[in-house]
Amino acid sequence: MKRLLALLLAGGISLPSLAIEYRSVNVATVLYDAPSLKGNKLFVIKRGTPVELVVNLEGWSKVRDADGGLAWIESKALINRRSVIVTAGRATVRQGADEAASVVFEAEKNVSLEYIETAPGGWVKVRHRDGQVGFVRANQIWGL
Repeated sequence: MKRLLALLLAGGISLPSLAIEYRSVNVATVLYDAPSLKGNKLFVIKRGTPVELVVNLEGWSKVRDADGGLAWIESKALINRRSVIVTAGRATVRQGADEAASVVFEAEKNVSLEYIETAPGGWVKVRHRDGQVGFVRANQIWGL
């Protein structure tokens, strides 16, 4: 196996990237079971919801949501701006990346937050749609 990998790399053949890509839904839109407007409509996904990009195909993207569900969305409904979604029953957003920091706000499950940056120690800096900014534990959100 190592020999095959070395040959591929030496030959200039690139291997597919295994990095997970996330996007955010730009406008509330319908998710389908196939990459076509003729496919079965599954449900409407709200604006700001993060999704994992699985594959792109001629104007359509297959995406995975926080619950692990797979569906198709028109690619034009996705943007590169990152967001995360609260997966805990209630996430506490703090002034700093520290359990002792003051609470800025709490977010209920399924609330979307704008991703700003990852901080050391398992924290993520986020912004609520009303403008409040703070740090939340990475294990309370999905979309990283």
